[in-house]
Amino acid sequence: MELAILNVNGEDTGRKAQLNDAVFAIEANEQAVYLDVKQYLANQRQGTHKSKERSEVSGSTRKLHKQKGGGGSRIGDINSPVLVGGGRVFGPRPRDYRFKLNKKLKALARRSALTYKAQDNQIIVVEDFNFEAPKTKDFLNVVKNLKVDGKKILLVLRDHNKNVYLSARNIPGAQIITASDVNTYALLNNKAIILTEGCLEVINNL
Repeated sequence: MELAILNVNGEDTGRKAQLNDAVFAIEANEQAVYLDVKQYLANQRQGTHKSKERSEVSGSTRKLHKQKGGGGSRIGDINSPVLVGGGRVFGPRPRDYRFKLNKKLKALARRSALTYKAQDNQIIVVEDFNFEAPKTKDFLNVVKNLKVDGKKILLVLRDHNKNVYLSARNIPGAQIITASDVNTYALLNNKAIILTEGCLEVINNL
């Protein structure tokens, strides 16, 4: 498929970008997308949650009253989970939520996400650009010229560009990423995908 290449002013340069049909026009696999997004979110979890169990609560271990003959229920020490201030039964413990997926499945998920975005006309190709100095206003002008202001946007660069990154850092809903770091979650979590001309060589071979 072909898309017009725009400049930072939102004008058509008259050139066309060739998007690989094997990446942007495949039969999308929803299960692969689901698993890849699930893995990404799971990997973000710290897993440091912890509650105190019976043996960890500060309190006497003296048995409160005798086992039988008192007319009440049997009970142990004051740290019992059934008492206020006691330990918690089966509470959360620190754990690692990460899990692995095959590389081929993750690649299929990325291609499926790009296909979804292409079908929804949410992909824009712009020629490579740079700023002389980090300036939020300059990046906002680019976003406005491309008519994606007010949307969550993902700008994909060929290589890390410090000035562009710093210019977009303070803008809510704007994310800058290099082509080698493109992932399924980032693609689906944004309403407009802006691909720079230089990153297409990498994107077309995902």
